[in-house]
Amino acid sequence: MTKEQLATIEEVAQEFFSQLEVVGDMDVTSPAENTASIALTIENPGMIIGENGQTLLEIQHLLRRILQKRMNMQLPPQVALDVNNYRKAKEEYLRTMAKEAADEVLLLKKTKELPPMSSFERRVVHEEIGKREGLSSESIGEGEDRRVVIKVRSL
Repeated sequence: MTKEQLATIEEVAQEFFSQLEVVGDMDVTSPAENTASIALTIENPGMIIGENGQTLLEIQHLLRRILQKRMNMQLPPQVALDVNNYRKAKEEYLRTMAKEAADEVLLLKKTKELPPMSSFERRVVHEEIGKREGLSSESIGEGEDRRVVIKVRSL
C-alpha cells in the first residue's frame, strides 16, 4: 500500500470509530502488499469484538466496503482489524489447536473434523496443516456450519 492509501485507511477508520464513540489508540500499517492492518487499543473491547469475534469481523467487512467506495477501487482493500490483540491471540490459539489435531490424526491415522469456524479461522487452520508432511485439510459444510476436516494424505 502507498503512504496515501494508508493515510486514507487511517482517516476512514478514525472517522468510523469516532462515529461509534470508540476512543483509543490506533496503529495502521501495511504488513504486506495490498494489505492494511489496523490495531486498535481501547478500554472496552467487548463491544467491538462481540461473541467469538463476530462483531469484529462484521466491522472489518464494513470498513473494507467503505474504503472500497472512498478509494474508488474495483475490489475492496484487504484490511485486518485487531482490537486489544484479540485477533492475534485467536490466531495463536487456532494454530495450537491445528497442531494438536494434526498430531492426533497422524498418531491415530484417523480423520478429524473440527468445530464450525469462520473463514478467517479456517484459513489459519489450513495454513498450519499445510506445513505438516503427510496431511491434508479441506472445508466442508455450508454457512455457519462450515468446518475443517484434517486427514492423512493418500500416497
